[in-house]
Amino acid sequence: MPIPEFIVETRKKIGTDLMWIPAVSAIVLRDSTDDSPWAVPEVLLVQRADNGAWTPVTGICDPGEEPHHAAAREVKEETGLDVTPAALLGVGAIGPVVHANGDNASYMSVAIRLEANDPSAVPFVADDESTDVGWFSIAHMPVTDPKWRLVIADAIAQRKHPANFTPRMGFAKRS
Repeated sequence: MPIPEFIVETRKKIGTDLMWIPAVSAIVLRDSTDDSPWAVPEVLLVQRADNGAWTPVTGICDPGEEPHHAAAREVKEETGLDVTPAALLGVGAIGPVVHANGDNASYMSVAIRLEANDPSAVPFVADDESTDVGWFSIAHMPVTDPKWRLVIADAIAQRKHPANFTPRMGFAKRS
């Protein structure tokens, strides 16, 4: 999806100066398609077009949009999958980031766990933000950024033990 219109309009006023943006990180899980007794859940990941990194689906909240709605919308826009928000995983700051066009941004990202409405549905690259998309066993993820590994681990923990889960405050290792 292109840059949201409200960002474009704000950039006309502030140029490439640092902008604080509300965002979401969508951690989509499904049960493994492997029926072995040691099978672990799978996570939906996209390979970003801008830097080649494998990450969960991320995106910008539209003005007034609830984070869980934004997360589901972003997953649909980027992968074609319909998902249902299931749980809040945490909130944390990401950035500052300097984008390829020179824009400076920091993001306040709300991490949401979502479940695929049809776990057998095949995701596809649905916009120009990604070059690839797929389901990955959490034991064999191509993700290398520690913050994403932490949030994905949180999603698994929350899914397995919801009553004992405490949402994350920040995307750093818990002390």
